[in-house]
Amino acid sequence: MQAVKDKLQDMNDMRKAKAAAKEEEKAEKDLAKARMEVAHEVRLAKEAEAAMELHVARAGEKAEREEAKHAPKNPNASGAVDSTEKGAMAFGPSCKRPPRTSG
Repeated sequence: MQAVKDKLQDMNDMRKAKAAAKEEEKAEKDLAKARMEVAHEVRLAKEAEAAMELHVARAGEKAEREEAKHAPKNPNASGAVDSTEKGAMAFGPSCKRPPRTSG
């Protein structure tokens, strides 16, 4: 009878040990899964950051091209547009307009 009780006690101890080992394994798997999720989010953030840097660089290049298109071709020493340039007005900003005539 004692042998049966010992065998049952051993089986009960083994079941508890297996349950504890299984619980520990589950906790380790959960931790590993969380680490993988964090690593995945970090990778996505790095990719997004790289894409944003590329986007900003391209926008800067596009802005430089647009500025170059609209920059004056022959600026004089003061940086103003040369009056001989096509489309220049005969009256500068410091000159008064001629009086209007009623007609």
